[in-house]
Amino acid sequence: MQFDVDRLKFDDRGLIPAIAQDDASGEVLMMAWMNAEAVTRTLQTGKVTYWSRSRQNFWVKGESSGNVQELVDFRFDCDRDCLLVRVTQTGPACHTNRRSCFYTAVRDGAEVELMSPEV
Repeated sequence: MQFDVDRLKFDDRGLIPAIAQDDASGEVLMMAWMNAEAVTRTLQTGKVTYWSRSRQNFWVKGESSGNVQELVDFRFDCDRDCLLVRVTQTGPACHTNRRSCFYTAVRDGAEVELMSPEV
């Protein structure tokens, strides 16, 4: 069956959440938004492309930082309203220069920073 981007369920802004996961380790790296064009560009180029809500523009992960995400596998959930992009990540995924955006946990009622920025 041929993939049809229009069968995905985008929100009222035309966006769908996309979770980036390291293909080798399974680590969750980040979450960002895609619109239909970002999905299409990602699948066509193999470079993960997101939609910036603040800049109202496309951004290819790593285009300016060099911390690229090469697409390995593209999946969507059972409701077709959330994406999982399995990637090969070069460098940190987070704009704070950490491997993952999910670097803060709540342990015993307190915030705990799990990783420091990469040097």
